[in-house]
Amino acid sequence: MKMTKLVKGFTVVALATLVLAACGSDKKADDTKKSAESSAVEKSSDSSEAVAEKEAGGDLKDGTYKLEEKNEANGYRAVFEMTVKDGKITESKYDNINADGKSKKDDADYEKSMKEKSGVGPAEYIKELNASLVKAQSASGVEVVTGATNSSQSFQNYAQQLIQAAQAGDTKTIEIDNGADLKDGTYSLKEKNNSNGYHTQFSIVVKDGKITESKYDNVNDEGKSKADDADYNKNMKDKAGIGPKEYIATFNEEFVKAMNDEKPGVGNMDVVTGATHSFHSFVIYAEQLINAAEKGDTNEIVVDNIVLKN
Repeated sequence: MKMTKLVKGFTVVALATLVLAACGSDKKADDTKKSAESSAVEKSSDSSEAVAEKEAGGDLKDGTYKLEEKNEANGYRAVFEMTVKDGKITESKYDNINADGKSKKDDADYEKSMKEKSGVGPAEYIKELNASLVKAQSASGVEVVTGATNSSQSFQNYAQQLIQAAQAGDTKTIEIDNGADLKDGTYSLKEKNNSNGYHTQFSIVVKDGKITESKYDNVNDEGKSKADDADYNKNMKDKAGIGPKEYIATFNEEFVKAMNDEKPGVGNMDVVTGATHSFHSFVIYAEQLINAAEKGDTNEIVVDNIVLKN
């Protein structure tokens, strides 16, 4: 199976079942994310612009929503604030700060070192990620910044969690116990709404602090997996060279392997050629389940995923 290796960076959204919108930055070279599908922009009653009409999914409630990492990694931790006004994301303030509150983008040594290795530094990618979220109005619409893949994935994950909070109107600060040992248990997530007849169900099992099982799937209302839909598999395979029967199994297998590497992380996974959008959706939800396992929170995560009319 042909696979394309993810670019390594630092260490991931409307919603993960949504589409990937291209924002057109020169530094954002993950061309596979430039999908023809629409981004999660809701139709405004007083807007003259033609935007896709929402079929399902909760509206964002006005307010300021916050998320913070508890622990520093390489001297920094993420802080993230998202503002919603009139149901739209109007401001994104994501940053990495040290114990003194100084931003990583102001760290000249860090900027120089990272830029020499990957071609981009926090002064550039932090700004790009914030702008991309406001433009895309979705987490999955945020493009991966070349040279900062892991930071981009982390941003997408956290943006997704803030969007879910905004749908619920929950302004309580989300705390991420990043880097904590995974607590044994079963952690699960599901989408509320079908897209093209299917919604995501995803669970992971942690035993002895390791992820031992991953069960990601797309199922219909009868519980039938997309992997068993012969027509869907044939149509997608004819167009993309791969179908859900193959890529769903690959995602689950590779995730367990990646999380049991010497340096575990979703960023160790490969993008499966022909299933890029599904892969990025998988990563966003996998990161969210990892955060739950770090806290030991086994409550099911229910995502009121936005679905747009065709």
